[in-house]
Amino acid sequence: MTSTPSEPLPPNEMSEPTLSELHQKIDAGVRAAIAEAIERHRKLGESISILKDGQIITLTADQIPKKTAKSQIQ
Repeated sequence: MTSTPSEPLPPNEMSEPTLSELHQKIDAGVRAAIAEAIERHRKLGESISILKDGQIITLTADQIPKKTAKSQIQ
């Protein structure tokens, strides 16, 4: 089915609980990807920049905390 700009989109068949579940899965995936990217920077000796207390600061690889089992879950 193709729609033109003047036609309304078909109703969304996903219920609110399903959307919430999907959002949680997306959020978990994004958090895991960020944690992996930070860990990769640490291991390769690359710095990262973060926002802390309204200021952008750069952390050297030595200043980046090691990934722990607890940080993987959050």
